[in-house]
Amino acid sequence: MRIDQHKNRILAFVAALVVLPGVSLAAGGGTHLEKANNDVTNKASLQRGARNFVNYCLGCHTAKYVRYNRMAADIGLTEQQMIQNLMFTGDSPHATMTNGIVPADAKRWFGVVPPDLSLIARARGSDYLYTFLKSFYADPSKATGMNNLALPGTAMPHVLWELQGTQEAVWEGTVDAQGNAQKHFKEFKLATPGKLKPEEYDAFVRDTVNFLQYMGEPVQVKRQSLGFVVIAFLVFFTLLAYALKKEYWKDVK
Repeated sequence: MRIDQHKNRILAFVAALVVLPGVSLAAGGGTHLEKANNDVTNKASLQRGARNFVNYCLGCHTAKYVRYNRMAADIGLTEQQMIQNLMFTGDSPHATMTNGIVPADAKRWFGVVPPDLSLIARARGSDYLYTFLKSFYADPSKATGMNNLALPGTAMPHVLWELQGTQEAVWEGTVDAQGNAQKHFKEFKLATPGKLKPEEYDAFVRDTVNFLQYMGEPVQVKRQSLGFVVIAFLVFFTLLAYALKKEYWKDVK
């Protein structure tokens, strides 16, 4: 009886792990996630993403687990390039990416303290972040005048509106068997063009998300390359061990 209970607990735990990502998506609005298709080995993209991050994100958010000099070395920038183009808030190349906003003031302005973004890509996933930054739409009922399809009711203003422009959400309604009207998202319609064309804005967001993914695990490229070496060694060792076993047992009958 105890064995069966133990099995049931294990199955329940595994089921929870499978369901949790879906729950997170539903909590974020249940919208279809677009593929970010980013590449953390693309240093040019990471450099553009770092530029986007310090210009549009670092004013409110922080990345307190990322140091400027380590980041610059990873994405292929010299210390001088980093100081001239990226260090607007830090006073030392060894400083972490923080800002001067007092948390109490931020909470009064936005209703919540803007979260640190060091690990946001690991927590949410790059596809979610890519979709989120593309899913703002005009909503006069909100204090910021904007809402977000991926995260309804978000307190974050659309800081990239000048680049993307203002888009409106197009909804379509259906009536269920009980006569209740339901509203479903159909598409976005660009109401006011931004400084960037839609494809240019997509590339801008992709670079930004690419940098966020890098920040979530700066050593991921080295980890993956090391993984191939380890797997190759294990395959070689397995073949060697098998050949040795055959040599030892060839005279055993």
